[in-house]
Amino acid sequence: VEKFSSEVQIPEARCFYGFQITIENIHSEMYSLLIDTYIKDPRERDILFNAISTLPYVKKKADWAIRWINEKTPFAERLVAFACVEGIFFSGSFAAIFWLRERGIMPGLTFSNELISRDEGLHTDFACLLFEYIVHKPSVERIEEILREAVNIEIEFLTDALPCSLIGMNASAMAQYIKFVADRLLVELGCTKIYHCDCPFDFMHNISITGKTNFFEKRVGDYQRAGVMAATNEHKLTLDADF
Repeated sequence: VEKFSSEVQIPEARCFYGFQITIENIHSEMYSLLIDTYIKDPRERDILFNAISTLPYVKKKADWAIRWINEKTPFAERLVAFACVEGIFFSGSFAAIFWLRERGIMPGLTFSNELISRDEGLHTDFACLLFEYIVHKPSVERIEEILREAVNIEIEFLTDALPCSLIGMNASAMAQYIKFVADRLLVELGCTKIYHCDCPFDFMHNISITGKTNFFEKRVGDYQRAGVMAATNEHKLTLDADF
């Protein structure tokens, strides 16, 4: 993100990337707290904290992203690649977590990831928006090539992560879901669908529907209208709030 920010000359885009860096730091803190909370074995915890070097399928995803940071390829191609990182590389994991939410399991994990998925969707949308303003875009064939690479890596990751079929969740359905997400990203980038897959998970349709909850029991994961049900002290800036 920092490299993108240094290359973009549009002030509003650089401002957005500044916010994105802050948001990603918050995500890192959240995942660190989740690992500390759920994983009690110190050795297993260390493996997860260093997943890029200890888990081969995670390393492959990281290597692909790092390759696009370091490669001297056109900015537009790298923008497409990082739209794939934000829009495809997280989609399978979010689907698995929302599968847990559908069953009322691990509310802390599922709610935090509901908020994080909203942020990642925003980052993907911004990459697609910025791509619209690029004059010299890569060819459709090149965009599809980049996207297919990301899809294949994510499917490989999820095949390793889901060796056993669960009720309503398996590697085959997850592969179909990744292709469904990829098609939607292609359309956002101004291309046509290449996989033509339907969403296999009914519960994922609920993500785009307004969340309903008892206000006194739990926060809602949707954006709230400015000023509505907000106390005066909620408008103060604080940098030491608990995550």
